[in-house]
Amino acid sequence: MNHEENRVIFVVGGARSGKSRFGEQLVLRLPGKAVYIATGEVTDEEMKERIARHQQRREGLFERTVEEPLDLAGAVMAQPENSVLLVDCLSVYLGNLFYHEKPAFSYSRLDSLYEALTETTNTIILISNEVGEGIVPDNEMSRIYRDAHGWMNQKVASIADVVIRMTCGIPQYIKGETL
Repeated sequence: MNHEENRVIFVVGGARSGKSRFGEQLVLRLPGKAVYIATGEVTDEEMKERIARHQQRREGLFERTVEEPLDLAGAVMAQPENSVLLVDCLSVYLGNLFYHEKPAFSYSRLDSLYEALTETTNTIILISNEVGEGIVPDNEMSRIYRDAHGWMNQKVASIADVVIRMTCGIPQYIKGETL
């Protein structure tokens, strides 16, 4: 693959598998202006602390941070050329869509994101959880989220040039070349 063209890199794994840290290290190894696109919103004290830890860990590593909980496609397309974007994370983004716009309305936002991934001229690294390997959730909304999340991950993986699964902090390349 020509490293001068844009690439979509998808990093997926379980909770605390090392996805974010790996993505942060990877974006800094690639040529271009490092841009962090954060999808998290402060909804309670625990989330506030979680976001603060992420901000502290990446302090001084990125040229810019963009906070965008809903219009991820717009945030991706608005970044300057010659940037390397790190989106952390799609799981939180999908939860935001479900919370703010309800599941039925979230699919048009996802379609816009998929289109942006194919149109951007920048390299983009997307982080997402793998939520389909656990137990079947005990309530309808959680099952709808799990299903939509699985479909989202499948679509992003189909668009991606490189797919990396993180397990215990170890990257496993399942699609594309080793970076």
